[in-house]
Amino acid sequence: MNLIIRTDASATIGMGHAMRCLALAQAMQNKGGEAIFVVATCAPNLESRLKAEGMQVVHLEAKAGSVQDVRETSALARSFSCHWLVLDGYHFQGEYQRMIKDTGLSLLFIDDYSHAEHYSADLVLNQNVYAHEKLYHNRESYTKLLLGTRYALLRREFCQLPRGRKKIPSVAKRILVTLGGADPDNVTLKIIQALQEVEVSSGLEAIVVLGGSNPHSQQLKAVVEKSEVSVELRRNAMNMPELMDWADVVVTAGGTTVWEVAFMGLPSLVVILAENQRLTAETLGGMGVVINLGWHNYVTVDKIRDDLTWLCSCYEKRAEMSQKAGVLVDGKGSCRVLENLEPR
Repeated sequence: MNLIIRTDASATIGMGHAMRCLALAQAMQNKGGEAIFVVATCAPNLESRLKAEGMQVVHLEAKAGSVQDVRETSALARSFSCHWLVLDGYHFQGEYQRMIKDTGLSLLFIDDYSHAEHYSADLVLNQNVYAHEKLYHNRESYTKLLLGTRYALLRREFCQLPRGRKKIPSVAKRILVTLGGADPDNVTLKIIQALQEVEVSSGLEAIVVLGGSNPHSQQLKAVVEKSEVSVELRRNAMNMPELMDWADVVVTAGGTTVWEVAFMGLPSLVVILAENQRLTAETLGGMGVVINLGWHNYVTVDKIRDDLTWLCSCYEKRAEMSQKAGVLVDGKGSCRVLENLEPR
């Protein structure tokens, strides 16, 4: 069985939608199928990644989310003999779903916070820890819900790792910073500035991952060159599981990366970069799984420094966070989703 995946990525949209779709596409490849990505935006780094994975990428001429988008996408599905369409993006509303269903396609809609006014999809997937049925009261009677971290979509490079408790050092000295594919507000700069003042014993190291769409790389490079702390920039890193395995603590955004971090059993600090990340950060913070730094425009360098210093020094808290995180995501979410995509 083949899949058409309709999603977009850019400096504004970010890479999260595309990366979780990639996880589903990889799982389809593992079962002998094929995934064709259909995009309406220009994202060269994403396209290179998908092609390196052996996946086709088709560009639309239509405006994203428009009636013409529906027409072109459904025509592509027919040309590739695909019965299922996967849809992931906040610009796809209820009317888009209805029009897709009218073409005869089966539809999996990946959602985060019930942003559509109505749901006509056959399946609605919300992998977030706060997902519950009442978010989707405005759905069709046939719509099936796949809710919670049981369905978290992890890329195969994570799922291929052996599970096991990561050893917790008495003092954390290895910090991984990753704020997604874009970070247009340059929150990464605040974190690098905070790292200069973290009060732990000597030997602090940091790796800062910059997404392919990050527009601030030159400024950050100049700051890092003057750093008194060992900070290394990695642009568009392809080995995130290795980097997470290296790290003692992660500073990340509240998007899809939090489920990768949880799977790895890593203690983390989470900063909210967008509204769709708020509930995740607040819920996980309330559960004691992460330290929620709050909204990026309000969090200060001093706040990041103080919380990071405390977490690096507190073995008991990091051990507790690691245990709680590790039970949230088991790496089998993509396979569970595919089990629901029966041939039609």
